[in-house]
Amino acid sequence: MIEIDKKSTGELRFLTPPKVEVASKQKYCRFKKMGIKYIDYKDPEFLMRFLNEQGKLLPRRITGNSLKFQRKVAQAVKRARQIALLPYVSDLLK
Repeated sequence: MIEIDKKSTGELRFLTPPKVEVASKQKYCRFKKMGIKYIDYKDPEFLMRFLNEQGKLLPRRITGNSLKFQRKVAQAVKRARQIALLPYVSDLLK
């Protein structure tokens, strides 16, 4: 909502502060940057970084993974769940 200040010469005064887009940090694929080619499904602590509190996979737009490595992470999480290293569902995982 905008209010025009009548005392000064047409100065605009905002009642609520305007939303300013802040440039976020550049996302990158950590696997490409560090040269990781294989994602080990037997390392549940590493795979927990890609899960939220309910045990769901975090999307690419949040993790910054490339499509190739997001698929590999998903496959590794599925394998770890199959052999009971990671739970399928949880209320408070972290």
